[in-house]
Amino acid sequence: MSDSVVRFDLPQSQIPRQWYNVQPDLPRPLPPVLHPGTHQPVGPDDLAPLFPMALIMQEVSQERHIDIPDEVREIYKLWRPTPLLRARRLEKALDTPAHIYYKYEGASPSGSHKLNTAAPQAYYNKAEGGHGLTTETGAGQWGTALSQACSFFGLDCEVYMVKVSYQQKPYRRVMMQTYGANVYASPSDRTQSGRAILAKNPDSTGSLGIAISEAVEMAATSGGKYKYALGSVLNHVFMHQTVIGLEAIQQLELAGEYPDVIVGCAGGGSNFAGIVLPFLPDKLKGGKDIRIIAVEPLSCPSLTRGKYAYDFGDTAGVAPMVKMYTLGHNFVPPPVHAGGLRYHGMGSIISDLYDQDIIEAQAIPQTETFQAAMTFARSEGIVPAPEPSHAIAQVIREARAAKEAGEKRVILFNLSGHGYFDMAAYEQYLSGGLTDYAQPEDEIAAAIAELPTL
Repeated sequence: MSDSVVRFDLPQSQIPRQWYNVQPDLPRPLPPVLHPGTHQPVGPDDLAPLFPMALIMQEVSQERHIDIPDEVREIYKLWRPTPLLRARRLEKALDTPAHIYYKYEGASPSGSHKLNTAAPQAYYNKAEGGHGLTTETGAGQWGTALSQACSFFGLDCEVYMVKVSYQQKPYRRVMMQTYGANVYASPSDRTQSGRAILAKNPDSTGSLGIAISEAVEMAATSGGKYKYALGSVLNHVFMHQTVIGLEAIQQLELAGEYPDVIVGCAGGGSNFAGIVLPFLPDKLKGGKDIRIIAVEPLSCPSLTRGKYAYDFGDTAGVAPMVKMYTLGHNFVPPPVHAGGLRYHGMGSIISDLYDQDIIEAQAIPQTETFQAAMTFARSEGIVPAPEPSHAIAQVIREARAAKEAGEKRVILFNLSGHGYFDMAAYEQYLSGGLTDYAQPEDEIAAAIAELPTL
């Protein structure tokens, strides 16, 4: 391959026709999801008030490949396949022998990877006669994607947006409203769980756990009018995102390369799973020595400082219980700008892989994250969202390590979204207003102490 090639594209005929389901290839079965009231394994009937049956079946499926509906592939054609780029200018800026590649999911209409799962979730809900969907959103990428998908399929969309992000990112809210969604700052006075939080703390800046409680409550009390959609954490969401890695495998073949290191930012785990899981069989069974690194904020370190235990997926304890690395469902992270990574837990698949030392994890402070974002923007030309900027920071660490070792290493990462709605964060960084925050051990211990007792 020529030294001048930067971009590796696939024709639309190569959009994956099936999602990859990693569950049959995992070294051990995932721990069961538990009912929040009985603490017994949930069945389809328990989840039916929240999800359409097609997604419930995908959540537990042991089929390795699941067909992507034609209607969903037609929507995927609006932006897929997304490009794989060789970051040659970043390599030069770092003076590294490493070869750095990134999959650019900011090419989607919503500006992030989230539409990969929003489209099928809206499709399956519409196919089963749904009227509308409720959801939460942090930075707004997921809320934007779901509002678009609901617009495509003629569904109502009700979004509970973490209050600090609602205030930091007004144009994300306007974008959701442009697609027809109703958007509420969470905690709100519209739900019992929101009112309970406000009664305890009227100045609450919110959290993804609180917003999930509100969205789940609205769906569960709607009499079947609304279902709930989740943008991360769950198995079916991770499976929908594997279109990222499936395309990347083909594109790296065009480049004549194979990754030594794969990096992704991780909040609930969806974009990380999307780039990583299709490569996992090569690591587990194919003898490929791939290092896989999940990167999280130092201020919300669920993998690196959390506990592997059963916990509620939301603050009010109305969502199902999942065994995951968690900081505790009552944990409220500080209002750092990486809103999509401010979740108290990690998805079950990612947690189980980390527990078995199959993947690694790193927690990176906010200032290093934005330093990396600036380096990337000034070399590659794309302003990255704060979330994938955590991955970029780790990539820079890996590239410098390759230089110190004098080794060529192939590094792949997922640039999960652009940062064009995050200019307030960049302005704060450029003015010297961003600081690093590591959660005190006693605060984490206090939140973990409130984990449910089984």
